[in-house]
Amino acid sequence: MALTNEKSMDFNGMEVEVKELNIGPSSTVTQITNRSTGVTINASSGQITMDATSLAAGAEATFVVTNSSCHAKSVPVVALASGSTALTSVAGVSAVSEGSFTIVLTNQSAATADTGASVINFVIINGV
Repeated sequence: MALTNEKSMDFNGMEVEVKELNIGPSSTVTQITNRSTGVTINASSGQITMDATSLAAGAEATFVVTNSSCHAKSVPVVALASGSTALTSVAGVSAVSEGSFTIVLTNQSAATADTGASVINFVIINGV
């Protein structure tokens, strides 16, 4: 990877042009009731602390994040920051729409339930 000028990067022969990347303000929210309860967080980036309800081995929990910074062509990126029991779970985005995106937390363990309050970092990338 090489920076070829102020607005483009060369990734092993594939040049990517960046016109503008604006992350914006950050915020936090804590999920209540259970792991499938939706949350509202109107910021371009932040942290979601999930409810600690047990997520059985091999199970998934899906919830909607209502967010005014999210648009139909947005790219929400999520990363599990902490809280997962013995690193059993992974987070991903399963849907994007105007005003919301959906996160799915998957317990990849075949034997261990995830009982931790997972903390998910997110950032919403919007084109110009």
